Amino acid sequence: MGRLASKVYTDQGDIQRLRALISQLPAKGHVVLMLRDGSACDGVVETQPAVQVFRDAQQREGINGEVTLRRPDVPGWERRLWLDQIAHVEHLDSFLVGED
Repeated sequence: MGRLASKVYTDQGDIQRLRALISQLPAKGHVVLMLRDGSACDGVVETQPAVQVFRDAQQREGINGEVTLRRPDVPGWERRLWLDQIAHVEHLDSFLVGED
């Protein structure tokens, strides 16, 4: 996804929401991500994401982040999602929220 994001955020409330999501996405945690568009995606978090500085299509600078999910049972399967696409995180394993 490079240094460009479809949306970037500068409001502290939005940034705190993204950071709160990160704390729910521990590395190697098995999760179901309920997305804002009503769909869902499940997989294992490759590495815990971080907020980063990106630019949008209008070259505005702001914050967003991405998470990569993999499925060990499906070789080669990978899905990358922007943090702002996530509405809710459900945990399918015993990992503690925020644990690395």
